[in-house]
Amino acid sequence: MRVSKWAICVFCVMLVAFAFSTLPVFGQAKPIELTYSNFFPAPHKNAVLSVEWGKEIEKRTNGRVKVTVFPGGTLTPAAQCYDGVVKGLSDVGLSVLGYTRGRFPLTEVIDLPLGYRKGLEATKLINIYYSKFKPKEFDDVKVMYLHAHGPGILNTKTAVSKLEELKGMKIACHGLSAKIVGALGAVPVAMPMPERYDAIQKGVAEGGVFPLEALKGWKLGEVVKFTTLNYGSAYTTGFFVVMNKEKWASLPADIQKIIEEINVEWIVKTGNGWDEIDKEGADVATAQGVKMISLSQQEDERWHKLVQPVLDDYVKATKERNLPGEEALKFCQEELKKLQK
Repeated sequence: MRVSKWAICVFCVMLVAFAFSTLPVFGQAKPIELTYSNFFPAPHKNAVLSVEWGKEIEKRTNGRVKVTVFPGGTLTPAAQCYDGVVKGLSDVGLSVLGYTRGRFPLTEVIDLPLGYRKGLEATKLINIYYSKFKPKEFDDVKVMYLHAHGPGILNTKTAVSKLEELKGMKIACHGLSAKIVGALGAVPVAMPMPERYDAIQKGVAEGGVFPLEALKGWKLGEVVKFTTLNYGSAYTTGFFVVMNKEKWASLPADIQKIIEEINVEWIVKTGNGWDEIDKEGADVATAQGVKMISLSQQEDERWHKLVQPVLDDYVKATKERNLPGEEALKFCQEELKKLQK
């Protein structure tokens, strides 16, 4: 049977059309998949922001990258998250720098009781500091961005409105905040956030130092009755969002550029997020009967003076390691003043 040239042409056109119509199924490259370890429980604002970070990457790369977030420490526990990223157990990780005390000696400057007032200012500060000093302690990962919570203050089962009432109390803390607790005359009980609810409820600790958001986010408003607004000695806690270096290096340059652009946006989003959930935490806790205790200016100054040796210890410890701790502290104090204006 003879087939006309016209029929052959029609057949070829249909074949090409069919090939293009099936391209998304058969020809599209498999997306790059990234696993993201996050110790925050899934409903927490910082877990939600992590998911949104991944979705934004997926959107702007037109589906070329897919990020799967594992909340609640299900992929790697909080204290092992950083090493998990280094070893490739997860591609990306978010956790607390202070959970591996001594691993980030220069960056401990951020956790010092500098008198923080807002999460946004603390988050901006840690990223300004990182850009300025580029500490080698992060050389085994690719830093996405850093952030820090709102003022870390005292939360207890019994009222504390002056230092004498705090003396000898067992206070849950972690990292550098243990030194702050000790300087204020209390007894530090070191533990990560996920363990604090049970510890305070069962009397292992009589309270803890943490930001207002934890009263809701970690449900600690159910086990404490008072929050002392000791802003003069308020600290923060530095958090990391980092990627495995080899994984980062394997990404195409245009995708790296997209991710870095998103990282800059997420600094502000996360800083604002900390302030939003601090307000939510205070509102929820107040509704649960938690009483907010404001210190007089004179009393707050007493607390402020007592924690100054913690700053001195930091400078001494970094000097012993040939690190520019004195310069970092002065820089952060000056930058924080600018951010608080």
